[in-house]
Amino acid sequence: MKAISLQITGLLVAVFLTGCSNVGTQASGAEGSFISYPFRNDVADTAVMGKWARSCALCHITGEAGAPVVGDTQEWQRRLAQGERAILENVLLGVNSMPPLGYCMSCEVSDFRAMVAYMAGTNP
Repeated sequence: MKAISLQITGLLVAVFLTGCSNVGTQASGAEGSFISYPFRNDVADTAVMGKWARSCALCHITGEAGAPVVGDTQEWQRRLAQGERAILENVLLGVNSMPPLGYCMSCEVSDFRAMVAYMAGTNP
């Protein structure tokens, strides 16, 4: 249990440090304002997708307990509008029916970023 607490503490520190960086940018153009989201799947390897299949997929395939479904871009855009920090805090601390770390005790922050990018459809 102590190891899990240390892992969560380390992940929280990482989240709060990313809060000091430029997470998203606001821009204006001919078509109005838009937000550039930071979630990009730079880690498109089988290890991350294996972690996703053993944890996130449990709820995000079917929408169990109100989880946003993979590929539902409208629902994910609504969540992404909250910003990277808010999403990562929800993942790390848990939100609604989702437990802390979303059942992925071996995931790193980079894994969570890649998983959110995959589910939200923001892959490059």
